[in-house]
Amino acid sequence: MLKKGLKTFFEDYLEKEPLFINKKALQMSYTPKYIPHREEQIEAVASILAPSLRGERPSNIFIYGKTGTGKSLTITYVTQNIKEIAQKNKTPLRIIYLNCKLKRVADTEYRIIAQLTREFGEQVPATGLPTDEIYKLFIQALQRENKNVIIILDEIDQLVKKTGDEILYNLTRLNGELENTQISIIGISNDLLFTDNIDPRIKSSLSEEELVFPPYNALQLQSILKQRSKLAFKESIVKEGVIEKCSAYAAREHGDARRALDLLRVAGEIAERKGAVEITTKHIDDAEEKIERDRVVDIINTQPKQVKLTLYSIFTVSIENKGPIFTGDIYELYKEACYKTGVKPLTQRRVSDIIAELDMLGIINAKVISKGRYGRTREIGLAIPQTSIPNINNSLKESLAL
Repeated sequence: MLKKGLKTFFEDYLEKEPLFINKKALQMSYTPKYIPHREEQIEAVASILAPSLRGERPSNIFIYGKTGTGKSLTITYVTQNIKEIAQKNKTPLRIIYLNCKLKRVADTEYRIIAQLTREFGEQVPATGLPTDEIYKLFIQALQRENKNVIIILDEIDQLVKKTGDEILYNLTRLNGELENTQISIIGISNDLLFTDNIDPRIKSSLSEEELVFPPYNALQLQSILKQRSKLAFKESIVKEGVIEKCSAYAAREHGDARRALDLLRVAGEIAERKGAVEITTKHIDDAEEKIERDRVVDIINTQPKQVKLTLYSIFTVSIENKGPIFTGDIYELYKEACYKTGVKPLTQRRVSDIIAELDMLGIINAKVISKGRYGRTREIGLAIPQTSIPNINNSLKESLAL
């Protein structure tokens, strides 16, 4: 309970010296004046898109690499610079960015074409028109532009997962119907195997140029964090070893710069909340635990009931048993939880499949081991901090009404 009252608390907060001078500098969406360790990729994208400044249609580009490897940042950086030059030289060029992970924008073919049409100032209903009609409106809007249009589809794999690959086929074929305007597509994907699962005709059209973004190593992450921390914090706020620890954590997670920046930002928020005057490695540990807990909670909340019941059983056994955990140990507790919640239990084989899915989500580690003539089982370990488990398990119990 606040002894002084809420108004006094907020007034005291405003009187404290903040640790941050620009928190946005620790967001992956922030575009610095210089992007380290992506010079080669920046040059490649710039050379592919440069013909648009002469009124020529640039090739379609397909870019892929794991999360946090600077794909979107590089595209934003290059296209911002191209836009400035195009405006200065009065070159007719339009660049449209869409994040395909956003539900309201890209969960159906209709919605994404409607959104693209709205980008040209057209009034389009959220639903109701036939898909052919929405394409007609889009083509009409493009024809009026009389300029090159570059469409950036970020997380394009999410779009195809929701709508199928027909939309990509339609978009890559639109130039055949256009007279005054030409469109180019930049597809960005976190899924390295994405193009293996789409129609070969679409792949050849979409991937006129392909670029792979490799993960950052620990030293590269350190230089990125040093650059951003100078922009984000006051001088001498970040103590020795903090940047190195952040980089080591993120390098362990396939060189994810986004994760490194999130860690440093959350560590700063935790330090500020605690009234600290500097950020230490202890704040990085606290941030790692908080981010991991939040990530797991987000994943768990979207899972079906059977997955939640399996995970509840794993967590409960791990709290009670410090030794190795096997599928058989989980299954008995899982059946009990099913009866308590009125859910029909799945077979042990199906529960074993769910355990494999949880392993893929990075919540647990499950390796198949042989028990000789007794068959095979999975040995289960947890991939999240032990200290987070009781709280996560309690929220699972609540959602399952156990």
